[in-house]
Parts: sequence; structure tokens; C-alpha cells
Amino acid sequence: MPLEAGLLEILACPACHAPLKEQDTELICTSQDCGLAYPVRDGIPVLLVDEARRPE
Repeated sequence: MPLEAGLLEILACPACHAPLKEQDTELICTSQDCGLAYPVRDGIPVLLVDEARRPE
């Protein structure tokens, strides 16, 4: 389910404050150094570092 228009523009990675991009059911940090992937559950981004998936 795509996020509401405009929401992605104001969200940032909680770990490094870089912009996020939507990919499938996750929000991916655009920073090369960080790259954390945050889950989106029932249309709600879970922006908790403890819940994020580390880059592969």
C-alpha cells in the first residue's frame, strides 16, 4: 500500500536523518553509510531503529 502523498517528503531516517525512499513494504534510508530499511505495517511506517533491517 503506497504511503499518503506528501508523507514521504517529511519523513527521515531516525538514525542519520537522511531522506527515505519507498520500496515494496519498506522505507529505505538513502544514505550510503546507513542504508537501514524500516518496515511499513498496515500503511504505517515503523521508524524505530530496533525494528529496522540492516543493509545486506
